[in-house]
Amino acid sequence: MVARGTAQLIAGAQPSIVFVDATHPLVRRATDQDLVLLGWYRDAQCLLLQLDEADDAAAALAVAANDDARFEDLRPLAPQIDATEAGLLAYARAIVHWQRRHRHCGICGAPSVPTRAGHVMCCTSSTCGTEFFPRIDPAIIVLVSDGERALLGRQASWAPGRYSTIAGFVEPGESLEDAVAREVLEETGVSVAHARYHSSQPWPFPASLMLGFEATAAPGSIARAGSELEDARWFTREELLAGAAILPPATSISRRLIERWLRPQDATRR
Repeated sequence: MVARGTAQLIAGAQPSIVFVDATHPLVRRATDQDLVLLGWYRDAQCLLLQLDEADDAAAALAVAANDDARFEDLRPLAPQIDATEAGLLAYARAIVHWQRRHRHCGICGAPSVPTRAGHVMCCTSSTCGTEFFPRIDPAIIVLVSDGERALLGRQASWAPGRYSTIAGFVEPGESLEDAVAREVLEETGVSVAHARYHSSQPWPFPASLMLGFEATAAPGSIARAGSELEDARWFTREELLAGAAILPPATSISRRLIERWLRPQDATRR
């Protein structure tokens, strides 16, 4: 598969990854530093070929064999693309972003280069040689309920009427449960009495892992928007089912948490 920055080569009205084989001119001229081993995919060894973003000729060559091939970023594609392909694209995007952010050693400032099939960035200084490995930023995302209502918030930059669950990054030295309680209190003024882990989702925008929780609000909690939200409020099931808020995309962990709360009987059957 081929990437130009964080945009990847796809094709089709129903988007799918465009793969090129070892005979493609771009692959034949690629250096080891242009390639990242992604592992086995559909019984074939899969590598990511990274193009120079400024090389328009290489980009044109990449799309030449397919009339509707184009470079697109994963985020708008996620609701449309096959889940298995989306996982591969997320993996590739995360590696590209990490490499781009570690072009120089964080210890001595010397240039760093990708090694070990692209999964280690190594300082080129003979007196340093520090190795850097891919990192993720853990973030919590939580559906808070008082039993009859769910707590949702919205950012000012979102489309009118859109609401979502509460989320935020985990601070150094903080447990996940503490992060849930802190973020909910900071963003909405609601105190969390209890939280339990539900599920997770990779979120390579740019390098997060979303850790999903369900939480119970302390009795009598009143919602108010903090500095990061335009609005925070309680919704009943009836309101959400009637369309009182535009919910997150179906592929997101936020929507999964909301749907589980909306239809607890379906979650029990699963």
